[in-house]
Amino acid sequence: MPTKEVVSQTEDKMKKVLDSFHDELKTVRTGRASTALVENIRADFYGTPTPLKQMATLATPQFDMIVIKPFDPSSVKEIEKAIKTSDLSIAPIIDGKIIRLNIPPLSGERRKQLVVQAKHAGEQAKVNIRNIRRDAIKHLEKQEKDKIITEDDLNHGKKQVDDKTKVYTDKVDEVVRQKADEIMLE
Repeated sequence: MPTKEVVSQTEDKMKKVLDSFHDELKTVRTGRASTALVENIRADFYGTPTPLKQMATLATPQFDMIVIKPFDPSSVKEIEKAIKTSDLSIAPIIDGKIIRLNIPPLSGERRKQLVVQAKHAGEQAKVNIRNIRRDAIKHLEKQEKDKIITEDDLNHGKKQVDDKTKVYTDKVDEVVRQKADEIMLE
């Protein structure tokens, strides 16, 4: 496999880590209501654990409220139960066929904890990116040892992989910084 393909596959894997990290950070609370907080909570829907985003319409009519309107009104109790058992620590309010979640303002101490949580997730994403880098370089070295590529190709490929690693770790740092600013904003 030419070095170009190895570098391309490495970049694809790093992009997936970054995308996954973005998705993980969506579930970290800020001072504002966001449907991302609840969209992946799984509730029992006819015997199958199903994400809320597939069971209901999710909306944020106010900056401090999430409204959940189930497609099937009979699933309100199951959704309520799923929210109560989640790690959200918010009590759902049942209003007929609609569930309301009032998002309380965050204390200064809680904001700091959430920033630490976001930074920890960022460090884990960077470790995953560096692991991808290590595997790519091992692959390139094996190809050079097996005489599939030249030593110059190996060195060029290593440099490209290192450059991609720097780009993606910098992106992770930027995302963490933005999320920390968002958490501490209000």
